[in-house]
Amino acid sequence: MTAQCEVVVVGGGLTGLLAALKLDHAGKQVTLVAPEQVSTDGRTTAMLMPTIDVLEELGLWEGIEEISAPLRTMRLIDGSKRLIRAPMADFQASEASLDAFGFNVPNADMVTLMEEHVAKAKNIQRIDAKATAASCQNKGTEITLDNGDVLHAEIAIAADGRHSTLRDAAGIKPKTWQYPQTAVVLTFAHSLPHNGISAEFHTETGPFTQVPLPLQGRKMPKGMKYRSSLVWVVKPKYAPELVDKPLDKLSTMVEEGLQSSFGKVAVEDQPQAYPLSGMSTDKHAAHNIFLVGEAGHVFPPIGAQGFNLSVRDVVDLTEVLAKNCGNASDAYNRKRKADIRLRTQGVDVLNRSLLTGFLPVQMARTAGISLINAVAPLRKFLMQQGLGAGSRGWL
Repeated sequence: MTAQCEVVVVGGGLTGLLAALKLDHAGKQVTLVAPEQVSTDGRTTAMLMPTIDVLEELGLWEGIEEISAPLRTMRLIDGSKRLIRAPMADFQASEASLDAFGFNVPNADMVTLMEEHVAKAKNIQRIDAKATAASCQNKGTEITLDNGDVLHAEIAIAADGRHSTLRDAAGIKPKTWQYPQTAVVLTFAHSLPHNGISAEFHTETGPFTQVPLPLQGRKMPKGMKYRSSLVWVVKPKYAPELVDKPLDKLSTMVEEGLQSSFGKVAVEDQPQAYPLSGMSTDKHAAHNIFLVGEAGHVFPPIGAQGFNLSVRDVVDLTEVLAKNCGNASDAYNRKRKADIRLRTQGVDVLNRSLLTGFLPVQMARTAGISLINAVAPLRKFLMQQGLGAGSRGWL
């Protein structure tokens, strides 16, 4: 069967679901191509306030707020054992006249909620299938599904991840690279309050980042009253050992890594491991195929930039399509180029600076963080850039 479609979104992760809902809200007829599945993603996502604004607009925030924890302080700590160590730096939401920078939410719970909204949306047709091939035609994109159906899309949204079929069809070549790192992800209970603090310890192998989580009605271990998630970046050879380690021993290691800042620790479940890599593209759209999320950019989990950058992809794309300009692909490329390049290069440089033992680099990091602590306007400017909202009237 061949079907004509106004807008086809390929991909059912967080970005794909959000793109479908955002375009539906803008009045587009959307076909979402994504197999229905129960998410087993053990990661969490720190959503900054501009992202919360988008969720509120779409009627999603009320449900998500119940399963989220506010992020009121972003704390950077040099957890390395190097000769030159940077001072601790706190970024307070109150300095930016905000109650919180954003909220941390378990990915699986957020996917479930978005799926419910997609099912209720009047202008979204869900196809429980996977795109296996795509090709550019004179007036759109032909997408072949694994159920044998063929869709002809006027507009195609590639939300199908770093190995995107649609990106290949558009002729957009990705530049990829690997990091000598694996992210081990887990959740844990702890005895001392987090007070809305997200602590990012910078170690010789990468960030060791705690982010607050809600209790969500869980029965807590004795003496534990609070919960957080952890992204622990290590050398790849150590990841399997951590994933398989008994929970009591792993809990002790996490507590030590946190420098006992959050009291006693009890890891809740066995961790999951994700090898770290990077990817960028020289274009973000071609032939009315538009890249959003990890179809267009991939980088390590530093500074809560990943999903929030993907949300800005979706917002900018919706604005471009609403204007019905002559060449939407060119307009989208212009709109997204600077933001994506800044985030990708910035996170890459910061991550690599953590890995090097080169003394001048360590001295530069220390001097930079010391300057941030001393100069309030600079700290506020960096908070603005971190939110990714400088051009949207924030702060």
